[in-house]
Amino acid sequence: MTKTACSAFLLWMGVLAGVLSADENEWFVPLGRPPEAPPKRISGGESFPPLPLPATPLRRSENKRQPSSLKLIGKVVWGESGSYTYGNGQSARIADWNLCPADLQGLLRKVSAQLGLNYGGDEIMLSTFDGDPGKLPVLLISGTRTVKLDEKQLVALRSYVLRGGMVVFDSVAGSPYFYNSATALMRAAFPESAVRVIPLDHPIYHIVNDATKVHYSRNLNADVPYLEGIYVGSRIGVLFSKFGLGCGWDDHEVPFLSKAVYYDVPSAGKLGVNLAAYAVGYARIGREESKPEAFSSLDEKQPTDEMVFAQIQHGGAWNAHPNNASILLRRLRQSTSLRVNLKRVGVDPAKDDLSPFTFLFLTGLDDFQFDGAAIVALRRFLNNNGAIFINNGLGLHAFDKAVRRELSRILPDARLEVVPLNHAIYRSVFPIAEVQYSPAVMAEKGAPKTACLEGITIRNDLRVIYSPYDIEAGWIGLDYPMAKTLLPDSATQLGMNIFAYAFTH
Repeated sequence: MTKTACSAFLLWMGVLAGVLSADENEWFVPLGRPPEAPPKRISGGESFPPLPLPATPLRRSENKRQPSSLKLIGKVVWGESGSYTYGNGQSARIADWNLCPADLQGLLRKVSAQLGLNYGGDEIMLSTFDGDPGKLPVLLISGTRTVKLDEKQLVALRSYVLRGGMVVFDSVAGSPYFYNSATALMRAAFPESAVRVIPLDHPIYHIVNDATKVHYSRNLNADVPYLEGIYVGSRIGVLFSKFGLGCGWDDHEVPFLSKAVYYDVPSAGKLGVNLAAYAVGYARIGREESKPEAFSSLDEKQPTDEMVFAQIQHGGAWNAHPNNASILLRRLRQSTSLRVNLKRVGVDPAKDDLSPFTFLFLTGLDDFQFDGAAIVALRRFLNNNGAIFINNGLGLHAFDKAVRRELSRILPDARLEVVPLNHAIYRSVFPIAEVQYSPAVMAEKGAPKTACLEGITIRNDLRVIYSPYDIEAGWIGLDYPMAKTLLPDSATQLGMNIFAYAFTH
């Protein structure tokens, strides 16, 4: 985000706030009880302990005694303060950032009660926050009126998210002013990304509680949650709750606002505990996937006799695991005689020449669609003996549906079929008879042991290889709680087999 673009956007936001101020001030009312005790300030830099989740535990480099109160969430101070007069004539001070003062404390109580982990919280001033996700993995921004952040604060939030942190915007009473301004601000901070609806099979809805059915207190006739986010790699870096969570965390309804839209107490609690567990479970993944891709200087130029990892760019969340491929390519270079180039190259099939490549990689986290030019180019690529490996990032249904639809457009006379276990792809580097899947796959499919690869054969050669479960996630050697993946050892061996097969056939 350039300074010019950011300044222009903030000017527009200021004009918008002036136009809407009369209406949005109706939402500037107290929404909860005062906090039980003053929040604690940031201290220390201890790393986060694994959560007792229904998934493979996170690895740790060394054994440590669990600290008594690690900081998990910081509540960001923003906006203005004012005075509110109750019907009995008493008045109280209120602030944009803290209309429900005990929301964070209530959430942390629920986390402690359900998970048995004692996490703490802080008030955060963005002007002095050091932006280290290792000390504080979540920032909470809540309110009802237009969120006003300056250019320096936006830059700080972007840096924090890209380093592995998670920012949560809670429109605590379902205010359109807060929600619209929050999404607009983050679109400006992350112009390369889109705000996407989080699908119901995403880990955040299942990591502790199954939270795909909810109740709203009033003004919304629905029974499914609605969360949106901005992905950074495979992780939700920015989360938006269009409808209120905070008062439910503090075990009460929204007073003084007849038009408020918010989750009831049980639903807000389930979603809040999941949010906290997701932030902890994916904290290390966020830090690892946020590292810059490191390539050998010898691999900066694309040689003609080496295997080049060319990844297809598309309109969906196409960059699911930014660093994982380079890890696998290094292992492939070390363990085989294949000449492997470590540089990942992004290609747009609608615009770029695909002829230098023999292999393309496609992954994603949600729906996507190729335009006509890309369809023609990919059909030509496959018919000219190219190969495409498709990996379903996190194993989500939306991407699976899109893959099958787009393949039917590229190759209308072909269809995906299960790759038989006697196929050469299972012997190209490692002999693979069984693979290990994550608990989420086993919960869905029982206890599968065989690789679930599907493919399309062209002129007796396997040219399209598709994994409906995430193989790429395992290449980094970490666990992705409640995602549908192969476990690291199986993912590494099968990934190396797929690349070796594709490059030699």
